[in-house]
Amino acid sequence: MDNREILSHIDHTLLKPYATWKEIDALCREAVQYGTASVCIPPCYVARARRAYPELKLCTVVGFPLGYSVTEAKAAEVQKALEEGCDEIDMVVNISDVKDHRYSQVEKEIRTLKTLCADRMLKVIAETCYLTQEEKIAMCHTVTRAGADFIKTSTGFGTGGATLEDVLLFREHIGSGVKIKAAGGVRTREDLVRFLEAGCARIGTSSAVALLKG
Repeated sequence: MDNREILSHIDHTLLKPYATWKEIDALCREAVQYGTASVCIPPCYVARARRAYPELKLCTVVGFPLGYSVTEAKAAEVQKALEEGCDEIDMVVNISDVKDHRYSQVEKEIRTLKTLCADRMLKVIAETCYLTQEEKIAMCHTVTRAGADFIKTSTGFGTGGATLEDVLLFREHIGSGVKIKAAGGVRTREDLVRFLEAGCARIGTSSAVALLKG
């Protein structure tokens, strides 16, 4: 697997709470230069990045990083991001609802946001570090039923990030229309290749371009 192919699966990411426009601008320039799948940036920078980089695929986050804001607040975030030119949304699932096994409510929320996204991509962050295996499997089924485009392992802000075991578990239990995104702790070229070969269609990371551009 060559570097160009790897980079085509990367969501080039900068979500730290003190990110500056100078850093976001550099991230976007790298994404254009090296052909990443998208940039994943804070919502407050979406409009500015769209004006500066009309050709770039923009992703932002919703309900991030804790997930327990109400559906109406997440819907407002989605609507604003789409109005400002966002192409992809990475939403954090309501982890409290998952732990309470309120999967019908989780499905309803995902479906609501996917309806707003329409033909633009919705990725659902399950935050696997907080879930049991049974809850991870239930989330695969829930995301599939709700019609989301991706299930994503992690925010990168939890107690753990992506693992190959979770990716393989997802691959076994998601529906045919759902893809997998890994995020959190994928930092070496070997990691990138392993996760892609395990079945990930996207990897969210801040380090891939720096790692591979040489």
